[in-house]
Amino acid sequence: MQGSLMLDIAGTWLTPEDRHVLRQPEVGGLILFARNIEHPRQVLDLCRAIRAIRPDLLLAVDQEGGRVQRLRRGFVRLPAMASFAEHPHAEALARACGWLMATEVLAVGLDLSFAPVLDLNHQRSAVIGTRAFAADPARAAQLAGAFIDGMHAAGMAATGKHFPGHGYAEADSHVAIPQDERSLPAIREHDMQPFARLSSKLDAVMPAHVIFPQVDAQPAGFSRRWLQEILRGELGFAGVIFSDDLSMAGAHVAGDAGARILAALGAGCDMGLVCNDRAAAELALCALQQAGARPAPTLARMRRRAADGLDHKQRPQWLAAVRLLRDANLID
Repeated sequence: MQGSLMLDIAGTWLTPEDRHVLRQPEVGGLILFARNIEHPRQVLDLCRAIRAIRPDLLLAVDQEGGRVQRLRRGFVRLPAMASFAEHPHAEALARACGWLMATEVLAVGLDLSFAPVLDLNHQRSAVIGTRAFAADPARAAQLAGAFIDGMHAAGMAATGKHFPGHGYAEADSHVAIPQDERSLPAIREHDMQPFARLSSKLDAVMPAHVIFPQVDAQPAGFSRRWLQEILRGELGFAGVIFSDDLSMAGAHVAGDAGARILAALGAGCDMGLVCNDRAAAELALCALQQAGARPAPTLARMRRRAADGLDHKQRPQWLAAVRLLRDANLID
């Protein structure tokens, strides 16, 4: 079996138990949450400590903007993605925001932020809402594409989420198992469009913990129909597939954490995330060890393409990006 595990830690430094877990070759990544973060220097020191143990680990965070940004103290408070759509220079602003986000994340030693959100805002999903760029598929793809261009210019790979679209399902997959009853043609025509239009630009995709019963009885992240036939086959996507957090309620249909990660990798994911539950992460790790799992070679493309260091705020491009977003009243 091919694939690996991304997990988390409890605090702002590594414990002996963390160090032991991170040395396991089946662990391929670590994601930081707000509880792991105090200020830029502490995050940089933590990332360097992790890399001293495992230089090859992918280090990630959710730094979308709006209400989903874990790096706050000492970082720019980014706007919600819905903020761009009405501005006359929306694409330039989205590009500047993507560059600024990526630059600040890379500066503290992380490889990637799981961004951008490609879901559409159907005014139905409270968990998506203003995280989406727009309700119109073409407009969402246009602005997300500009945001990705900014990320790439800074040296960060982009992850589009949550394939094939979470915006129509009302339930929150963190606490429930959402369903979207629409037909595959309807989904293709609307929610899949940003993924289809940006498939050659995206480095990675994260599927939704949403069941689309007219297409498959399994949530998209556990579905070979969605990941192999549609995402890989129909859209021609050749990048990395990350599962969404397998500790979320929307993933529990697949069984315990060991069964969930095997189901996700078996469907086509390259890395399974198990967060906020160390016992579940260890169960998933044991399942991968017993299955003889090997890391996917494509994961290497998600590594940072820029040096770390905290001198970025002196660069003319950083100052220009901040000024552009401030003049548009998108940041303070």
